Amino acid sequence: MKLRSHARADASLNERLATSGFRFTRQRRRVYDVILQKRDHPTVEEVFLRAKQTMPDISMATVYNCLDALVKCGLIRHVNLDRAATRYCPNMKEHSHFYCDECGGVYDVDFAAGNHRAGLKVPEGFQVKQFDVSIRGVCRDCARRKK
Repeated sequence: MKLRSHARADASLNERLATSGFRFTRQRRRVYDVILQKRDHPTVEEVFLRAKQTMPDISMATVYNCLDALVKCGLIRHVNLDRAATRYCPNMKEHSHFYCDECGGVYDVDFAAGNHRAGLKVPEGFQVKQFDVSIRGVCRDCARRKK
């Protein structure tokens, strides 16, 4: 990343953290970069191992705290699939997740614009703020291997 765009990204992250009552740290920057670099919905352990490659002194507790701050700031979200470890997703648009039962991969699935709530029947008077949908099956690569 060029120096100017890196500084702009830091300023944007700093602003988002500050408006939520958090301060900018290099550890939070590193953890956020890890999640943005490879959008594969990593677990805490995966984030920790990736962050440690360029920041060897980072601890697991720091990674947990950074992820918590980023979730509270609305920069990332939790992805919970059954009894599996929590994963993290930087895609803040309304979408669902597809979980491959073969390889364990998690993939974003976008809703068709305007139609994502058509089949959702919410009791009268309820106000939906967010909803989570997960889909299970076999991804394209695993399906090809099975043939």
